[in-house]
Amino acid sequence: MAVLIRGGVVYAPERLGPNDVLIAGGRIEAVAAPGTIVLRGADVREIDASGLSVLPGFVDGHVHILGGGGEGGPATRAPEITIEDVAAGGVTTIVGCLGTDGVTRTLAALLAKARALEIEGVSTFVFIGSYDVPVKTLTGSVRSDLVLIDKAIGAGEIAISDHRSSQPTFEEIARLAAECRVGGLLGGKAGVLHLHVGGGGRGLADLFRLVKETEIPASQVMPTHINRNRRLLEEGIAWVKAGGAADFTAGTPIEKETDDDVSVETAVRLSLAAGAPLERLTVSSDANGSVPRFDARGRLTGLTVASESSLLDAFRSIVRRRILDLAGAAGLFASNPARFYKLPGKGEIRPGADADLVLLDKDLGVADVIARGRFLVERGALLARGTFAS
Repeated sequence: MAVLIRGGVVYAPERLGPNDVLIAGGRIEAVAAPGTIVLRGADVREIDASGLSVLPGFVDGHVHILGGGGEGGPATRAPEITIEDVAAGGVTTIVGCLGTDGVTRTLAALLAKARALEIEGVSTFVFIGSYDVPVKTLTGSVRSDLVLIDKAIGAGEIAISDHRSSQPTFEEIARLAAECRVGGLLGGKAGVLHLHVGGGGRGLADLFRLVKETEIPASQVMPTHINRNRRLLEEGIAWVKAGGAADFTAGTPIEKETDDDVSVETAVRLSLAAGAPLERLTVSSDANGSVPRFDARGRLTGLTVASESSLLDAFRSIVRRRILDLAGAAGLFASNPARFYKLPGKGEIRPGADADLVLLDKDLGVADVIARGRFLVERGALLARGTFAS
């Protein structure tokens, strides 16, 4: 059955104003002025979207779909994410990754979980590897994984500048970036080297050295957690202005931020004020990853779990505080990651794109979430259910 969404203000992500959107077969068939799409003899369901904003579904580029953590022992392993958590936050596409624990969690399990979530409703992709170098792969190399594994779009999250990392050398990072680039070219993928950046003093030094001493372009690398602290944020802004891209991690409310834990709102505001191009910034949730706290001697002092809901919370706060309008925020949370990770059909509202949409009311509440033409949330009611949900 086709679905005709009538009269919503469409952000594609640019503001198109009130439009009708026709979706069928999991794709967007038409975007046109209200009342101009006329279908005769077809089975069409009409949705009244007057008073609603119609945006591309959010693309979350860093999710621990198997759960993360374990830094405090087996009992601190975070749980797997559920389709309910993903859908409720307006997210229609996620990129799954492993983290610190590449021992009890494996790439085979990551890929299986990604396929399960796709069956349950959302589009999924994965990064090859975990914190460690050498990178564990499925086929023998990062390059061949990117060519042969359909969902693999890069390597990550590889840890640098962190006491939990395998302390990779510059040469190892450069070699891995080259594997990602060639594997991406051969596989028709982004081939991204997705780097977890910790709080260590080295920061992004290896990335600046990479573009200075090799032929690898800055666009091949995506450092994440760049708003971890004010010093790293400033370095990340310089990296973006030099031609790179950077990913901010949601989860810290602006009311609770410190110089050692900067909110997404502040990170975006400072980036724009410094002249960093908005189109090279993204935001991810780190959902179901652990958020450990360590003291100055590296001892674990506390542990919480990141939530998928933090992405929607950050989106709302950025718009409500007028740091960005809806068009700019739609770019940051949907179009930018879709473009950077080369996810075809994602992050935009146009004929031929996937029918991934989130409809928001005037208070930025989620009215509807549609993923590949399927309603996951309808008129505020969560329809998405995991296979074993009670």
